[in-house]
Parts: sequence; structure tokens; C-alpha cells
Amino acid sequence: MDELTLIQRIVVWVLPVIFAITVHEVAHVGSKKKYGDNTASSQGRLTLNPIKHIDLLGTIILPGILLITGTGFIFGWAKPVPVDPRNFKNPLGDMAIVALPDLFQIC
Repeated sequence: MDELTLIQRIVVWVLPVIFAITVHEVAHVGSKKKYGDNTASSQGRLTLNPIKHIDLLGTIILPGILLITGTGFIFGWAKPVPVDPRNFKNPLGDMAIVALPDLFQIC
């Protein structure tokens, strides 16, 4: 089986990775809002618009370099979602729930 060309690798990886990162971050924001912290949602981060979640270095540059060099794996991150634990009724337990999407990463 032939190796994928660079263009094919970009097409195969970019859209699913951007989608996964966006859904992951929205899960954090949604759980924060549910437990009383509206910090991120008030900044417009409770959206499936990937532009709101893209971090230049972590979402574009580093994964792009790894993809182009053919390392065999992709690593990256999104813009951090702000959180204020003082807004939670049970800060320790609620922060644990907010962190749950990190246990189920798909990219």
C-alpha cells in the first residue's frame, strides 16, 4: 500500500482533529457552566466555531510540523478555557467533573 502524500495526510487529519478539539473544549465549557462557572461562556467559548478554540502554536504550528515531517503521531492543544473555581458550589468535586473530558480525549 502506498504512503499518503502530504496533501492527502492534511485532508485526512485536519478536519477531524479540528472537530475533535472543538468538541472537547465545548465539553469543558458546558460542564463549567452547568456547575456554576460562566467565565468561559461569557467570553463566547460555548460554541462549535473552531476559531474560538484555536491556539496558533498548539493547534496550527506544532501539529502542522508533526504532520509535514511524518513523525507518525500528532500532538497539540487548544486555547485554554478560563475557569474560576470560586463560582463552584463544591470546588474540588466540580473541578474534577470539569476535567472529565480530558480522560476521554480522542485526538
